[in-house]
Amino acid sequence: MKKLQVLGPGCPKCVELAKRTAEAAKALGGDYEVEKVSELSKIMAFGIFTTPALVVDGEVKVVGQVPSVDELKKLIG
Repeated sequence: MKKLQVLGPGCPKCVELAKRTAEAAKALGGDYEVEKVSELSKIMAFGIFTTPALVVDGEVKVVGQVPSVDELKKLIG
């Protein structure tokens, strides 16, 4: 199972990234766990200072932007 973590305090862009990430994971049909991380200390533990961000299996893939669903499929696939 791949672990997908959306990092952000809950701003509109963070919410949109979480929505698109879940949509991309569903479209790929694999075994994914999508987790929203909003605690500042946990976000900063990844070295992230700009949100939203996407972490795939512990590796930061996106910072400060909201990629399209198709771009996300490539990043998490």
